[in-house]
Amino acid sequence: MSVTTPTQLCLQGARDTLPMLVGAMPFGVIFGTLAAASAMAPWQGQLMSLLVYAGSSQFIAIGLVAGHTSMLLIWLTTFFVNLRHMLYAASLLPLVAHLPLRWRLLLGALLTDETFAVVSARLQQSAGQTSASSLRDMHWYFLGSGLAMYLNWQLWTLVGLGFGSVFPQMQNWGLDFAMVATFIAIIVPQVRRFPYLAAALAAGSLSYLLQHLPYKSGLLIAVVSGVCVGMLASRAATAQGEAA
Repeated sequence: MSVTTPTQLCLQGARDTLPMLVGAMPFGVIFGTLAAASAMAPWQGQLMSLLVYAGSSQFIAIGLVAGHTSMLLIWLTTFFVNLRHMLYAASLLPLVAHLPLRWRLLLGALLTDETFAVVSARLQQSAGQTSASSLRDMHWYFLGSGLAMYLNWQLWTLVGLGFGSVFPQMQNWGLDFAMVATFIAIIVPQVRRFPYLAAALAAGSLSYLLQHLPYKSGLLIAVVSGVCVGMLASRAATAQGEAA
């Protein structure tokens, strides 16, 4: 029986996100342990996960806080690191364009690398097989995936905060291999499309070449460059398709 109701779509979105939940688990625990070992109070670490909800930016922010970096630089750094979400949002815009503002704000807040990968894979599988009316309900699938990731991140942040006070060196146990594996699983299916391949090559090359710049500024340059290259390549591909 096909999935048609909002509840069924939510549950399927959460179910399809399970592999990503497992990959994010040690990532959340490590963040919690780092927050517990930092100058931040435990409730501040949990609040960061609740409100910021951006793993890579949270890790960077904790490092910058430990280095007594100014708040302005922390804000700018995390802003540029998260610019990649502009590509995600542009790709998923047809899925949410018909929704009211409150829905778009909610889904935008829940958009992560993992949820983008899951929703994009679902859309690609459904291409040519799903009616337009069914696609208009796909935001429930998006919501199920996003909520699953959000609750998962909060849980493992809390676990990390608890363990971090007992095992202060837990972040050195090598658990971060799961983070690398998760991002590889996210990136590889996407680079089959030219705009994403161009963005990945540009960002990856620059992040390697500029890795020794201070204050992680090389990473910022790589992220901004990757986003710009990806958007230009996407526009070029769209223009070429229209011309054809």
